[in-house]
Amino acid sequence: MNDLRLKPFDFNAAVARAGLRPDGTPRAEAAEAGGFRAAMDNALKDVSQTQNEAATLRREFLLGNPTVDLETTMMSMAKAQVGFQAVLQVRNRLAQAYSDIMNMQV
Repeated sequence: MNDLRLKPFDFNAAVARAGLRPDGTPRAEAAEAGGFRAAMDNALKDVSQTQNEAATLRREFLLGNPTVDLETTMMSMAKAQVGFQAVLQVRNRLAQAYSDIMNMQV
């Protein structure tokens, strides 16, 4: 089974994964690597993987697997929920931005 351990948040690593410099400006190589689309694709894959791991841990806990404890299962489920909520908020903001642009007077 996967050993789920929480790691401290590394802001610089998160910014680098998003294709940005620490000051928030885009890196040139990030634009060549796909930029926002690639970052969103990776984020969705990470959230999906986290949700699958949480579902697996939940199923194993419910089946009575002695190697899976309640704390690990609950932390995994909470992590999956937070990731899903973050992706949902990004989607809502993108839809609102699209709507705002489409309603602009030209």
